[in-house]
Amino acid sequence: MESITLVQSRRAKYLSYLKRNWWLYVFVIPTIVWYIVFHYVPMGGIVIAFKRYNGVKTIWESKWVGLKWFKSFFNSHYCKTIIRNTLGLSVYGLLTFPLPIIFALILNEMKNEKAKKLVQTITYAPHFISVVVLVSMINLFFTKQNGFVNNMIELFGGERFDFITSSDAFPHMYVWSDVWQSLGWNCIIYVAALAGVDPALHEAAEIDGASRIQRILHINIPSIMPTIAIMLIMKLGHIMSVGADKVLLMKNDLNVDTAEVITTFVYNRGLLNGDYSYSAAVGLFVNVINLIMLLAVNKASKKLTETSLF
Repeated sequence: MESITLVQSRRAKYLSYLKRNWWLYVFVIPTIVWYIVFHYVPMGGIVIAFKRYNGVKTIWESKWVGLKWFKSFFNSHYCKTIIRNTLGLSVYGLLTFPLPIIFALILNEMKNEKAKKLVQTITYAPHFISVVVLVSMINLFFTKQNGFVNNMIELFGGERFDFITSSDAFPHMYVWSDVWQSLGWNCIIYVAALAGVDPALHEAAEIDGASRIQRILHINIPSIMPTIAIMLIMKLGHIMSVGADKVLLMKNDLNVDTAEVITTFVYNRGLLNGDYSYSAAVGLFVNVINLIMLLAVNKASKKLTETSLF
């Protein structure tokens, strides 16, 4: 009898809360509808990865072929190269993961507010440059004929080098241009986390004679470790996803050995060649690997640091 009364009491409280705050739920409805229409409903198209779909017949009329497209991709001569290039760029980019953290720690230690705001403005600004403009800047600075970088190399007695068509130079230009564009923006979340550190901890550490470096290592970094863990989990959850737009703009016939990644392959095979089933199979493979990686890293983080996404 008491349990029934308790349930009724909770239901009454919930209905009362719902009546008072019904407008909050109204604002949530468009987001839910958007996710259902543009994310969950299209998931039904995954079945074309197991069918011979050519755009003439409907998805459900197309013939089942099972794992044919997966086997075809794994047995192809370009499979290893594409996966190697994708993982190479992702791991290289992962090595730069600490840079926004270090930059945020430096900003946090700046006492001159005007200088701090100036540095933040300068480093945040590149985030708002479009990929097309960014790649145009790369071509302008690194072109062999009259690029700024090659002009400097020649000025100091070196020989001009064709960075744009070099397979060896492509990963470096891709990753470090991304660092330049996103460093300031990516550090915002760490700056916000550092703003929440209790000043009393620093005051106590100063009284005990701790240096600035010691306070950073033993107060600031441990305080933002949950934020670092979450950002690292999200980063590793996209280990097989390299942005196709920037790669497509930077890729050419001479650097294709290192520039062809899974996303560009899916774009070329699916949209340009109309091989929808094959590209869907490759895309599904990428998503499965990303999901497995996300779950594994999330579980490891939860076990080691007690911080996780879910």
